[in-house]
Amino acid sequence: MSDDQEQVAADIAAVEQANTAFYEAMERGDLDELSGLWLPGENLTISCVHPGWPVLSGRGEVLRSYALIMANTEYIQFFLTDVGISMTGDTALVTCTENILSGGPAEDGGELGPLVGQLVVATNVFRRTEDGWKLWSHHGSPVLTEDEDEDEDESPS
Repeated sequence: MSDDQEQVAADIAAVEQANTAFYEAMERGDLDELSGLWLPGENLTISCVHPGWPVLSGRGEVLRSYALIMANTEYIQFFLTDVGISMTGDTALVTCTENILSGGPAEDGGELGPLVGQLVVATNVFRRTEDGWKLWSHHGSPVLTEDEDEDEDESPS
């Protein structure tokens, strides 16, 4: 393997680790760690689109959205499938399917709210920094199931 190939392989492994760290911080509800995974400062404005949300721009808006999600989600787990990584220079693009299992706040009995499964396709854009690969943008779109498509087809016009 040439030096260039070794460097590309090392970069891909580092991007994959940064992507994994992002989802693990979400699962733990660790806002401090999650904040450190995004590009610092406002020189390159970060952006985020959660499924069904408008575009959020800038660290303040993006990090507030994660704080809100974490405050209202008692349990969340991501199973990533179809992960693809491509790179050009100091920018990396990660595409994946987020198979999400989540539960809302505890109900009256003190037990976790009902667990809900959801499929989201996501694109995560990373930039190389002196401190490693940092998130520049996250975009998640819901995957419609066949049942949801059929419900729309059957609704009266």
